[in-house]
Amino acid sequence: MNLYDKYKTLFNKYQVNTPLRIAYFMGTREAENGVGKPVRESCYYKTIDGLRNTFESPFKGKSDAFVSQYLKNSEKCANYVYANREGNGNEASGDGYRYRGGGDFQTTFKNGYAKLAKNTGIPFDKNPDLILEEANSLISALEYWKNNGLNKYADLDDLDSISDIVNIGHKTVKIGDANGYNHRKECVNKWKKLVK
Repeated sequence: MNLYDKYKTLFNKYQVNTPLRIAYFMGTREAENGVGKPVRESCYYKTIDGLRNTFESPFKGKSDAFVSQYLKNSEKCANYVYANREGNGNEASGDGYRYRGGGDFQTTFKNGYAKLAKNTGIPFDKNPDLILEEANSLISALEYWKNNGLNKYADLDDLDSISDIVNIGHKTVKIGDANGYNHRKECVNKWKKLVK
C-alpha cells in the first residue's frame, strides 16, 4: 500500500487529490526525503567544503580552522548554524539542534515547529521528534504545501515554482536553480506515470 492510499483522507483534507497534485506532492516528498521513513536533519559533516556548501551564510568569511570545529558533531553544528534565527535562541540554548529540520519537507526552527503545532494541534513545539511519526511527518508536509499555495502550481504543471518555494523559500526568476532540481524533476515525472 502506498502512502497516498494509506492516508487518502489526509490528502483529501488538504485537497491534494488530483493526478497532478498527487504527482507533484509525492515527487517533491521523494526528492526531499527519499522514500524511507521520516527523518531529522543530521547536520553531520565530514568535510569543510561539504559544510560550507550546505551552510554558506553562517560560515561566510570564517577560517577553515573555525569551520572545522563543527565537523563530525551534529549537535554543535546545528546549534551554530541555526542560532538566533526564526525564534531560536543563541548557540548555547540548544534550539538549533532541537529545532533542526524534520519530517518530509524538513520543518525547521522554533517558529516553524510552533506554527505547525498551532495549525495542527499536535505539540511539535514541545516535542519536535513527534515529526518522526509517519502520519505527523506527512501532516507537516501537507501543511507546508497548503500554506504555500502549492496546489496552484501543481495545477499549472509548474515544477520550477514548487521547487523554488520548497527548496529556496520563494520563487526566483531563474529556471532550475533550486537545489536538486533535476532529481526533483525525475521524481515528479515518475509519479506522473504512477498516478493517472
